[in-house]
Amino acid sequence: MTTEIAEGAHAAGEHAITAGEYIKHHLHHNASHAQQGPIDFSVIHYDTIFWSVLLAAVAAIFLIAAARRATAGVPGRFQAFVEMVVELVEDQSKAIVHGNRSFIAPLALTVFVWVVLMNSMDFLPVDLFSWTAGKLGLGEPYFRVVPTADLNGTLGMSLVVLVLMLYYNVKIKGAGGFVHELFCAPFGAHPALWIFNFGLNLIEFAAKTVSLAMRLFGNMFAGELIFLLIALLGAQWVGFTGQSLALSGLHIFAGSVWAVFHILIVLLQAFIFMMLTLVYLGQAHEGH
Repeated sequence: MTTEIAEGAHAAGEHAITAGEYIKHHLHHNASHAQQGPIDFSVIHYDTIFWSVLLAAVAAIFLIAAARRATAGVPGRFQAFVEMVVELVEDQSKAIVHGNRSFIAPLALTVFVWVVLMNSMDFLPVDLFSWTAGKLGLGEPYFRVVPTADLNGTLGMSLVVLVLMLYYNVKIKGAGGFVHELFCAPFGAHPALWIFNFGLNLIEFAAKTVSLAMRLFGNMFAGELIFLLIALLGAQWVGFTGQSLALSGLHIFAGSVWAVFHILIVLLQAFIFMMLTLVYLGQAHEGH
Protein backbone atom coordinates (compact mmCIF):
# COMPACT_ATOMS: atom_id res chain seq x y z
CA MET A 1 0.00 0.00 0.00
CA THR A 2 2.80 2.38 0.93
CA THR A 3 4.61 1.53 -2.29
CA GLU A 4 1.49 2.29 -4.38
CA ILE A 5 1.04 5.67 -2.68
CA ALA A 6 4.68 6.55 -3.27
CA GLU A 7 4.42 5.56 -6.92
CA GLY A 8 1.24 7.64 -7.29
CA ALA A 9 2.89 10.66 -5.72
CA HIS A 10 5.90 10.22 -7.96
CA ALA A 11 3.67 10.05 -11.06
CA ALA A 12 1.76 13.16 -9.97
CA GLY A 13 5.04 14.98 -9.48
CA GLU A 14 6.15 14.03 -12.96
CA HIS A 15 2.98 15.49 -14.47
CA ALA A 16 2.94 18.66 -12.34
CA ILE A 17 3.59 21.77 -14.37
CA THR A 18 6.85 23.53 -13.62
CA ALA A 19 7.33 27.29 -13.26
CA GLY A 20 9.05 27.43 -16.65
CA GLU A 21 6.22 25.53 -18.34
CA TYR A 22 3.65 27.80 -16.68
CA ILE A 23 5.32 30.96 -17.98
CA LYS A 24 5.91 29.44 -21.42
CA HIS A 25 2.25 28.48 -21.67
CA HIS A 26 1.05 32.00 -20.80
CA LEU A 27 3.51 33.64 -23.20
CA HIS A 28 2.44 31.46 -26.13
CA HIS A 29 0.03 32.97 -28.65
CA ASN A 30 -3.06 31.41 -30.14
CA ALA A 31 -1.47 31.21 -33.58
CA SER A 32 -2.36 29.71 -36.93
CA HIS A 33 0.72 27.46 -36.73
CA ALA A 34 4.11 27.24 -35.09
CA GLN A 35 6.58 29.92 -36.14
CA GLN A 36 9.43 28.72 -38.34
CA GLY A 37 12.51 30.82 -37.71
CA PRO A 38 12.94 34.30 -36.23
CA ILE A 39 10.80 35.89 -38.97
CA ASP A 40 7.75 34.11 -40.35
CA PHE A 41 5.12 36.29 -42.01
CA SER A 42 2.77 33.33 -42.51
CA VAL A 43 1.97 33.10 -38.78
CA ILE A 44 -1.26 34.79 -37.65
CA HIS A 45 -1.78 35.55 -33.96
CA TYR A 46 -5.54 35.23 -33.61
CA ASP A 47 -5.60 36.47 -30.02
CA THR A 48 -3.74 39.70 -30.86
CA ILE A 49 -6.02 40.41 -33.82
CA PHE A 50 -9.18 39.63 -31.83
CA TRP A 51 -8.36 41.87 -28.88
CA SER A 52 -6.94 44.67 -31.04
CA VAL A 53 -10.12 44.85 -33.15
CA LEU A 54 -12.43 44.46 -30.16
CA LEU A 55 -10.70 47.21 -28.16
CA ALA A 56 -10.59 49.46 -31.23
CA ALA A 57 -14.37 49.09 -31.41
CA VAL A 58 -14.65 49.84 -27.68
CA ALA A 59 -12.49 52.95 -28.13
CA ALA A 60 -14.66 54.10 -31.04
CA ILE A 61 -17.86 53.53 -29.05
CA PHE A 62 -16.38 55.41 -26.09
CA LEU A 63 -15.42 58.43 -28.19
CA ILE A 64 -18.70 58.46 -30.14
CA ALA A 65 -20.71 58.27 -26.92
CA ALA A 66 -18.68 61.13 -25.47
CA ALA A 67 -19.28 63.27 -28.55
CA ARG A 68 -23.03 62.61 -28.54
CA ARG A 69 -23.42 63.30 -24.83
CA ALA A 70 -21.45 66.54 -24.94
CA THR A 71 -23.46 69.56 -23.86
CA ALA A 72 -22.78 73.29 -23.65
CA GLY A 73 -23.88 73.43 -20.03
CA VAL A 74 -22.16 72.22 -16.89
CA PRO A 75 -20.46 68.96 -17.86
CA GLY A 76 -20.96 65.75 -15.94
CA ARG A 77 -18.10 63.64 -14.68
CA PHE A 78 -17.90 61.56 -17.85
CA GLN A 79 -17.90 64.62 -20.13
CA ALA A 80 -15.42 66.44 -17.89
CA PHE A 81 -13.05 63.45 -18.02
CA VAL A 82 -13.27 63.20 -21.81
CA GLU A 83 -12.79 66.95 -22.20
CA MET A 84 -9.62 66.74 -20.10
CA VAL A 85 -8.23 64.02 -22.37
CA VAL A 86 -9.23 65.87 -25.55
CA GLU A 87 -7.71 69.12 -24.27
CA LEU A 88 -4.48 67.33 -23.37
CA VAL A 89 -4.17 65.81 -26.84
CA GLU A 90 -5.18 69.04 -28.58
CA ASP A 91 -2.59 71.08 -26.67
CA GLN A 92 0.14 68.61 -27.53
CA SER A 93 -0.82 68.45 -31.21
CA LYS A 94 -0.99 72.25 -31.42
CA ALA A 95 2.50 72.59 -29.95
CA ILE A 96 4.08 69.91 -32.15
CA VAL A 97 2.30 69.93 -35.51
CA HIS A 98 2.43 73.24 -37.35
CA GLY A 99 -0.18 72.79 -40.03
CA ASN A 100 -3.61 71.33 -40.62
CA ARG A 101 -4.46 69.13 -37.62
CA SER A 102 -7.99 68.19 -38.65
CA PHE A 103 -6.91 64.56 -39.09
CA ILE A 104 -3.81 64.37 -36.90
CA ALA A 105 -5.40 65.53 -33.62
CA PRO A 106 -8.29 63.01 -33.77
CA LEU A 107 -5.75 60.37 -34.80
CA ALA A 108 -3.64 61.10 -31.72
CA LEU A 109 -6.72 60.98 -29.49
CA THR A 110 -7.77 57.63 -30.97
CA VAL A 111 -4.25 56.22 -30.59
CA PHE A 112 -4.07 57.32 -26.95
CA VAL A 113 -7.44 55.82 -25.96
CA TRP A 114 -6.83 52.63 -27.97
CA VAL A 115 -3.37 51.99 -26.52
CA VAL A 116 -4.62 52.68 -22.98
CA LEU A 117 -7.34 50.06 -23.44
CA MET A 118 -4.93 47.50 -24.90
CA ASN A 119 -2.38 48.11 -22.15
CA SER A 120 -5.09 47.84 -19.48
CA MET A 121 -5.81 44.24 -20.43
CA ASP A 122 -2.70 43.45 -18.40
CA PHE A 123 -4.75 44.00 -15.23
CA LEU A 124 -6.90 40.95 -15.89
CA PRO A 125 -5.90 37.87 -13.84
CA VAL A 126 -3.32 35.90 -15.81
CA ASP A 127 -5.19 32.59 -15.33
CA LEU A 128 -8.70 33.95 -15.98
CA PHE A 129 -9.10 32.67 -19.53
CA SER A 130 -7.37 29.36 -18.89
CA TRP A 131 -9.64 28.79 -15.90
CA THR A 132 -12.74 29.77 -17.90
CA ALA A 133 -11.79 27.51 -20.79
CA GLY A 134 -11.20 24.65 -18.38
CA LYS A 135 -14.63 25.13 -16.80
CA LEU A 136 -16.18 25.05 -20.27
CA GLY A 137 -14.38 21.82 -21.08
CA LEU A 138 -12.14 23.43 -23.71
CA GLY A 139 -8.86 22.52 -22.04
CA GLU A 140 -6.29 25.26 -21.49
CA PRO A 141 -5.67 26.86 -24.89
CA TYR A 142 -2.88 29.28 -25.60
CA PHE A 143 -4.39 32.74 -25.35
CA ARG A 144 -2.86 36.15 -24.65
CA VAL A 145 -4.99 39.22 -24.05
CA VAL A 146 -2.47 42.10 -24.18
CA PRO A 147 -2.04 43.07 -27.86
CA THR A 148 0.72 45.56 -27.05
CA ALA A 149 2.79 42.78 -25.46
CA ASP A 150 3.01 41.23 -28.93
CA LEU A 151 5.69 42.75 -31.16
CA ASN A 152 3.51 42.03 -34.20
CA GLY A 153 0.81 44.31 -32.80
CA THR A 154 3.05 47.24 -31.91
CA LEU A 155 5.04 46.93 -35.12
CA GLY A 156 1.80 46.96 -37.11
CA MET A 157 0.81 50.26 -35.47
CA SER A 158 4.26 51.77 -36.03
CA LEU A 159 4.14 50.77 -39.71
CA VAL A 160 0.89 52.73 -40.03
CA VAL A 161 2.68 55.73 -38.49
CA LEU A 162 5.48 55.24 -41.05
CA VAL A 163 2.97 55.29 -43.91
CA LEU A 164 1.47 58.50 -42.51
CA MET A 165 4.95 60.04 -42.21
CA LEU A 166 5.63 59.32 -45.88
CA TYR A 167 2.17 60.56 -46.86
CA TYR A 168 2.57 63.92 -45.11
CA ASN A 169 6.11 64.32 -46.41
CA VAL A 170 4.78 64.02 -49.96
CA LYS A 171 1.63 66.07 -49.27
CA ILE A 172 3.42 69.00 -47.61
CA LYS A 173 6.62 69.09 -49.69
CA GLY A 174 5.41 67.57 -52.92
CA ALA A 175 6.86 64.42 -54.48
CA GLY A 176 9.78 66.34 -55.96
CA GLY A 177 10.51 68.19 -52.74
CA PHE A 178 10.46 64.99 -50.71
CA VAL A 179 12.80 63.18 -53.11
CA HIS A 180 15.09 66.21 -53.13
CA GLU A 181 15.18 66.16 -49.32
CA LEU A 182 15.93 62.43 -49.28
CA PHE A 183 19.03 62.90 -51.43
CA CYS A 184 20.17 66.39 -50.43
CA ALA A 185 19.65 66.54 -46.65
CA PRO A 186 21.25 66.77 -44.21
CA PHE A 187 24.80 66.96 -45.66
CA GLY A 188 24.15 69.01 -48.77
CA ALA A 189 23.15 68.82 -52.43
CA HIS A 190 26.52 67.79 -53.90
CA PRO A 191 26.08 64.64 -56.04
CA ALA A 192 28.88 62.91 -54.14
CA LEU A 193 26.78 63.16 -50.97
CA TRP A 194 23.52 61.82 -52.40
CA ILE A 195 24.13 58.21 -51.44
CA PHE A 196 25.08 59.17 -47.87
CA ASN A 197 22.05 61.44 -47.48
CA PHE A 198 19.70 58.79 -48.87
CA GLY A 199 21.17 56.05 -46.67
CA LEU A 200 20.95 58.19 -43.56
CA ASN A 201 17.34 59.11 -44.25
CA LEU A 202 16.40 55.47 -44.78
CA ILE A 203 18.05 54.57 -41.48
CA GLU A 204 16.17 57.41 -39.78
CA PHE A 205 12.77 56.21 -41.02
CA ALA A 206 13.61 52.60 -40.08
CA ALA A 207 14.88 53.61 -36.63
CA LYS A 208 11.75 55.63 -35.89
CA THR A 209 9.50 52.74 -36.89
CA VAL A 210 11.39 50.05 -34.98
CA SER A 211 11.96 52.13 -31.83
CA LEU A 212 8.29 53.17 -31.71
CA ALA A 213 7.24 49.51 -31.78
CA MET A 214 9.96 48.13 -29.51
CA ARG A 215 9.48 50.73 -26.77
CA LEU A 216 5.80 49.90 -26.24
CA PHE A 217 6.30 46.17 -26.71
CA GLY A 218 9.26 45.96 -24.35
CA ASN A 219 7.53 47.74 -21.49
CA MET A 220 4.27 45.81 -21.77
CA PHE A 221 5.97 42.44 -22.26
CA ALA A 222 8.11 43.05 -19.16
CA GLY A 223 5.04 44.03 -17.16
CA GLU A 224 3.20 40.90 -18.28
CA LEU A 225 6.17 38.73 -17.33
CA ILE A 226 6.37 40.27 -13.85
CA PHE A 227 2.66 39.56 -13.29
CA LEU A 228 3.32 35.92 -14.22
CA LEU A 229 6.24 35.70 -11.80
CA ILE A 230 4.10 37.17 -9.03
CA ALA A 231 1.33 34.69 -9.85
CA LEU A 232 3.81 31.85 -9.28
CA LEU A 233 4.14 32.94 -5.64
CA GLY A 234 0.49 32.11 -5.07
CA ALA A 235 0.92 28.78 -6.85
CA GLN A 236 3.24 27.55 -4.08
CA TRP A 237 0.33 26.88 -1.71
CA VAL A 238 0.58 23.41 -0.18
CA GLY A 239 -1.58 23.94 2.90
CA PHE A 240 -1.62 26.06 6.03
CA THR A 241 2.11 26.00 6.54
CA GLY A 242 4.38 28.89 7.42
CA GLN A 243 6.00 28.87 3.99
CA SER A 244 2.67 28.78 2.13
CA LEU A 245 1.21 31.61 4.21
CA ALA A 246 4.33 33.73 3.74
CA LEU A 247 4.44 33.18 -0.03
CA SER A 248 0.70 33.85 -0.37
CA GLY A 249 1.03 37.06 1.63
CA LEU A 250 3.95 38.12 -0.54
CA HIS A 251 1.90 37.24 -3.62
CA ILE A 252 -0.95 39.53 -2.55
CA PHE A 253 1.37 42.35 -1.47
CA ALA A 254 3.63 42.23 -4.55
CA GLY A 255 0.66 41.87 -6.90
CA SER A 256 -1.10 44.89 -5.38
CA VAL A 257 2.01 47.07 -5.44
CA TRP A 258 2.89 46.12 -9.00
CA ALA A 259 -0.72 46.66 -10.17
CA VAL A 260 -0.70 50.21 -8.74
CA PHE A 261 2.69 50.95 -10.28
CA HIS A 262 1.56 49.36 -13.56
CA ILE A 263 -1.26 51.90 -13.83
CA LEU A 264 1.41 54.55 -14.35
CA ILE A 265 3.16 52.38 -16.95
CA VAL A 266 -0.08 51.78 -18.85
CA LEU A 267 -0.88 55.49 -19.06
CA LEU A 268 2.71 56.62 -19.61
CA GLN A 269 3.36 54.21 -22.48
CA ALA A 270 0.12 55.23 -24.19
CA PHE A 271 1.08 58.89 -23.79
CA ILE A 272 4.61 58.27 -25.13
CA PHE A 273 3.29 56.38 -28.16
CA MET A 274 0.84 59.21 -28.89
CA MET A 275 3.52 61.89 -28.41
CA LEU A 276 6.02 60.16 -30.69
CA THR A 277 3.31 59.77 -33.32
CA LEU A 278 2.70 63.51 -33.14
CA VAL A 279 6.43 64.28 -33.20
CA TYR A 280 7.05 62.12 -36.27
CA LEU A 281 4.08 63.57 -38.14
CA GLY A 282 5.13 67.06 -37.06
CA GLN A 283 8.62 66.45 -38.47
CA ALA A 284 7.02 65.42 -41.74
CA HIS A 285 5.57 68.94 -41.95
CA GLU A 286 9.00 70.51 -41.65
CA GLY A 287 12.07 70.50 -43.88
CA HIS A 288 15.70 69.92 -42.96
